[in-house]
Amino acid sequence: MSQDAIHARLARELGLTVGQVERCVALLDEGNTVPFIARYRKEATGEMDETQIRTLQERLAYLRNLEAEKEKVLRVIAEQGKLTPELERAIREAEKLQEVEDLYRPYRPKRRTRAMIARERGLEPLAQQMLAQAETAGSPEQIAATYVNPELGVASAEEALAGARDIVAEIVSDDAAVRKMARELTFARGVIRSAASDKGEPEKAREFEMYFDFQEPVRTLPPHRVLALNRGERLECLKVTLEAPEEEIIARIERQYVTGRSIWENHLREAIADAYRRLIAPSIETEIRNEITEKAEEHAIRLFAMNLRNLLLQPPIKGMTVMGIDPGYRTGCKVAVVDETGRVLETGVIYVTLGERQRQQGEEVLVRLVDKHKVDLIAIGNGTASRETEQVVASIIPRCSHPTAYMIVSEAGASVYSASKVAQEEFPDFDVTLRSAVSIARRAQDPLAELVKIDPKSIGVGLYQHDVNQRRLAEQLGAVVESVVNAVGVDLNTASPSLLQYVAGIKASVARAIVEYREKHGKFRSRRELLKVSGLGPKAFEQCAGFLRVTDGVEPLDNTAVHPESYALAEAILKAVGATREQLIGKGSAGLRDALKKLSPEQVAAELGAGVPTVRDIIEALSKPGRDPRDELPQPIFRTDVLKLEDLQVGMELMGTVRNVVDFGAFVDIGVHEDGLVHVSQLSHKYVKHPSEVVQVGDVVRVKVIEVDLKRQRIGLSMKLGDPPAAERPRETGRSREARRKRAERQLSLEEQVQMLREKFKRL
Repeated sequence: MSQDAIHARLARELGLTVGQVERCVALLDEGNTVPFIARYRKEATGEMDETQIRTLQERLAYLRNLEAEKEKVLRVIAEQGKLTPELERAIREAEKLQEVEDLYRPYRPKRRTRAMIARERGLEPLAQQMLAQAETAGSPEQIAATYVNPELGVASAEEALAGARDIVAEIVSDDAAVRKMARELTFARGVIRSAASDKGEPEKAREFEMYFDFQEPVRTLPPHRVLALNRGERLECLKVTLEAPEEEIIARIERQYVTGRSIWENHLREAIADAYRRLIAPSIETEIRNEITEKAEEHAIRLFAMNLRNLLLQPPIKGMTVMGIDPGYRTGCKVAVVDETGRVLETGVIYVTLGERQRQQGEEVLVRLVDKHKVDLIAIGNGTASRETEQVVASIIPRCSHPTAYMIVSEAGASVYSASKVAQEEFPDFDVTLRSAVSIARRAQDPLAELVKIDPKSIGVGLYQHDVNQRRLAEQLGAVVESVVNAVGVDLNTASPSLLQYVAGIKASVARAIVEYREKHGKFRSRRELLKVSGLGPKAFEQCAGFLRVTDGVEPLDNTAVHPESYALAEAILKAVGATREQLIGKGSAGLRDALKKLSPEQVAAELGAGVPTVRDIIEALSKPGRDPRDELPQPIFRTDVLKLEDLQVGMELMGTVRNVVDFGAFVDIGVHEDGLVHVSQLSHKYVKHPSEVVQVGDVVRVKVIEVDLKRQRIGLSMKLGDPPAAERPRETGRSREARRKRAERQLSLEEQVQMLREKFKRL
């Protein structure tokens, strides 16, 4: 497939024009990053968004790899002298790697097989005779007797026939059409079954009780069940098998190979059955299970990525002094107070679970810290001893002279961060647990700036994240963090190396060099000053400059999303409304916004000879200099009192924050130690295919308690409050009316049914 053919196929698959694909591919091949292309090359790509560009990038890599594999396979077969025009055409026309693998299978170097041994014993002609099914004099045994050769290991006619059948079985197994048919039929009609295994640990096995006697068609098996079955099998708690429609598959192969009645018919049927059961079925089962696992993992990774994106986009809490508490029992609760910039003011340890005296001492320390540092918010990690710590914090709030509140913060990944090299460099003199307390405080202040320091897999907003392809997971989550960081923008003078390394065009080594330059020379006064940083050349500057912000610098446009390459265009737009760059700062910006709203991007673009998308983006950036898109999202819920699981009553309505979204529902923090589950069926009065259609991580929602299980510490919630609006009530169709009538009839007495029938006959 030529490059033009690849471009045409990508355009067809992705619903784009060939021109869009060609220009986007050219930009990618030139080394441009996805965020840069999506934001600053809209005219070239026809305003393709990041998702489209990343999808194109992945499919382009797949198709190029496919073409490379085709060329390799063609070369190997040609070197064997077995490449025919028909085979070459089939390989070149293959659209999937699996098809190429099937066609290559007969020519792939194999380990020593039964068929190979039979060929070495001179039984290939007998096998070909069996396949040809030609009528010849004598029985199969008489014909096979002529191949008996003790020196080659063929001691009898029966052994000769067995060897010939082995050769036929391998030929059938290597038939690409047969394998395709078996694969498709197994996927369409196969059933996944699982049963309990006696090898696994009883403690772990309890997690998989619902799969101890389980079966479901493979084509309808949802992703989370695929991953659960895989995990149960890996932990030796389950035995999982794929049952295929064996008889039908064998019958179809026989129809292809058995041409009619002949002396070879029974031997041929035996060879076909052996080919399927010994060679094809195990291979197809592995392929299909790998395929559904790959799809399930992709689904889980996409869900994880979506949750991570929404988590990272949580609004920052600006201008607040925050106290972070990492709860603990024996070792105490680690406390760290940070100012509004994240600078650590004071740290300490309190003990709230080792007796009344120590609890009172801990309370006094908390009150002192709140009043001394004017703490506006207390962030409590949700790990061990969180519940007890929350009770203590709630009890001291009325005693503080400075008004404060608290919130529960997910501490997923805090321990990973505190032991990391990044944390050691930030706080070399701090104990590991004190670093966790600082991280908890800072992630309440600015989730994005703090969470980028942690391996995304450790943040805990997915399902089965440790069971999926880790390389693929890391790629996708890295892309999500990169996308969010560049969408929000980064303050060049405050960003850590962990945050800077996700900016388009900036590598980890360059991020460290930027911080080192800043520490040595002081604050950056402009974006252009970045070119003085060691290792950051013109190409990297082009990619990163638009995503970096410089506040209080020499160039007001440096605090906007306008790229330096468009400063002249931005100035012309400002001139069109009678404004200057200086009006981007201070009180003059309000009047400037009103003036910019009146501009027509299409008209301005025509007058200035620029692209409409670029002009539109510049007008938006000039209207909101220094804008943080996260500020427009709902703020987190602050609390001042404790709600216990025992306090919950069915029917209570509460406000909560969505903590995780999975295939079967959403977990919501309502202020008790355990998150409640809103099952997908309870998300809306309307049918919901997937929870992500209704809620996202970080959403603040009103829920109703519908179940409280104190023994299992589980809470059932519903977002279906009140009666459904009239527009959302299901409309009764003729069929549903008939079904309702039949249900009503079944509830009538016999005499009433007879009377109803009489009335019906009268009307007829």
